[in-house]
Amino acid sequence: MKTIIKTSTNKTEMKMENEVKNHEETKRYNFFISKVDEEALEREKEALEEINRRPSMLSRWRGYFKFTGPGWLQSALTLGAATSGSAIMAGSLFGYDLLWVVPMGKFFGIIVLAAIGYQVCFTGERPYRVFWEKLHPALAIFWGINVLLASIVWQFPQYSLGTAVVKDMVAVFTEKMNVTINETLLTFIIVAVFLVITTKLCWSYGKGKRKSVLMFERLLKYLVWLLVFALVLVVIKTGFNMSETVRGLFTFTIPKAADGSGFDVRGVMIILGLLGASIGVNTTFLYPYVMLARRWVKTHSGLKDFDLAASMFVPSVIAPSLLIIAVANTLHVKGIEVEGAIDVAHTLAPLVGLTTARFVFSAGILGMCVSTMILEMLICGFVLSEMIGFAPTGWKFKFTTSLANIGILGAFFLFPFWVPVATSAFNLIMTPIAFVCFFILQNRKDYLGE
Repeated sequence: MKTIIKTSTNKTEMKMENEVKNHEETKRYNFFISKVDEEALEREKEALEEINRRPSMLSRWRGYFKFTGPGWLQSALTLGAATSGSAIMAGSLFGYDLLWVVPMGKFFGIIVLAAIGYQVCFTGERPYRVFWEKLHPALAIFWGINVLLASIVWQFPQYSLGTAVVKDMVAVFTEKMNVTINETLLTFIIVAVFLVITTKLCWSYGKGKRKSVLMFERLLKYLVWLLVFALVLVVIKTGFNMSETVRGLFTFTIPKAADGSGFDVRGVMIILGLLGASIGVNTTFLYPYVMLARRWVKTHSGLKDFDLAASMFVPSVIAPSLLIIAVANTLHVKGIEVEGAIDVAHTLAPLVGLTTARFVFSAGILGMCVSTMILEMLICGFVLSEMIGFAPTGWKFKFTTSLANIGILGAFFLFPFWVPVATSAFNLIMTPIAFVCFFILQNRKDYLGE
């Protein structure tokens, strides 16, 4: 009996030591959020325990809503140049046919993130260390390098499309005033402004006072939701075709080549692009560490599932789906092929006229691109801090976040509008390995127990 009690005590002491160790380590991740208020965290856990006991699902959902958070970051990361570019190309070339891709891609992504979140809530372990110790160091390194490369590669289309839409916004005014601006000079100015804003905001994360950061984040959200609201009005004005929408969502069409000899290469590329934007490999890294930063534990497991559904799945499906429908109703029916931002602005022209449409559309896309730029920088710095083993603060962190800005080259080369689509398709190639690794961990008793 004494032996059993002693063994039990040792296990309890080891568990407490691990909890203290994990608690101290999670302080490293506070750059994702404002500093954690320990008393507020305890009150949150007590509130969630009460919500978890509610018998009604709707009552639990209402209670969970005010605690959502990590899912919004995933939405901000995936709603960028690749998603918007892929949705625009899908709608303009194939009408409603590819509506099924976005919700399907998000659905599979949600399943994997739910499993990742389950592991974090129940163990409190750092995923990179788990890969290293429970799977193999080579897999941990491979995962980290893929996330790093994806975050750098993603910056190219963000700068490319972001610069293009700002130029179009400037052109709205210069055309009215009959003024000519040197395009090269304008590109340098735009890129410089992007670098200053994104770098300042990226390096501000984790500091005690974040009023300016929060204000800017809200501005970006408002720009995106302004575009979504405008797209809703366009769909209403141009006509919501229910039968075509249902067909596009549930027939799982893959476009055929014009001669009927096989699949349309552009269609396959767009499908891969939409899937890659929906379930990017860097979300598998960002999501668990945001949860660790917020100290989510077993009590948060119900909230975790609601957060993924309400904060990630719903907004990141609605926005691109509306964009596909609006573009199909306005560009596809007229046979307009998209070559630049001004072509896409015709989507909103029936609502507010082409001039205003160019500005509204560009502002919404700009919000998507800038928020993604900042998050790619953060991920770039953080994945290297995990791989190399330094705290995500100081000059090392600042230097590693800046590696993502190799992507500014995207602003200086004339990339076709479909470049974000191709980038997204490339990202999809690297994603399955991470999915398989988390699947294995989900079934390891030496990691999750029974």
